Amino acid sequence: MAHAELQSNLPMKFGVVVFPGSNREHDAWFAVSKILGQDAEFIWHDSTNLGNVDALILPGGFSYGDYLRCGAIAKFSPVMQSVRKFAADGGLVLGICNGFQILVEAGLLPGALIRNRGLKFICKQVPLRVETTNSPFTCRAAKGQRVVFPIAHGEGCYIADERTLDQLEAEDRVVLRYLENPNGSLRDIAGILNEGRNVMGLMPHPEDVTEPLMGSTDGLVIFESMVSALVTAN
Repeated sequence: MAHAELQSNLPMKFGVVVFPGSNREHDAWFAVSKILGQDAEFIWHDSTNLGNVDALILPGGFSYGDYLRCGAIAKFSPVMQSVRKFAADGGLVLGICNGFQILVEAGLLPGALIRNRGLKFICKQVPLRVETTNSPFTCRAAKGQRVVFPIAHGEGCYIADERTLDQLEAEDRVVLRYLENPNGSLRDIAGILNEGRNVMGLMPHPEDVTEPLMGSTDGLVIFESMVSALVTAN
């Protein structure tokens, strides 16, 4: 399906959840609304009504200042009860950076995200490899495809017990791997899926590489995949 064909379909509706301290919500909104021509609206953290959305994005930032632990306070926001129900009903949920941390803290994804190896905040472009196309977030990618996304995090080191890591790999739920591991994440994991394959968390920022003015359009494959999966489902 060509990019133009994605825009010609009836638009899908994306909800971008905003927490106190979010700072990438406008980037995510811009990617799906202005570049892909889909409907998008912001959903404030204290709302329990998601509206008639087809997909949710939990953006990057520092929810509640990350004062306790990244995502640990945000998981108690009223909106998260609705996010959990939406995910349980099969809705697509994408968590980027702090959004990934929130999904892990909320129990929607396994494992944990801890301080980077070296204990420093890292902000740079990183090369990644697409590990699976069997997901609504990468169905328009090619297995093994190389993409470059920026990262900007201090607690992006993904960890889990060996059994969980083995299960993620055996069930083809590792979506992206770092080709040059910047933060010490076990098995170079940069993004994972839940068991239902409708919830994805990733630390790099695809929304920051979605048009030529940004220097790259590598990140479009994530959002185009979501739109394609939604169009097919509908």
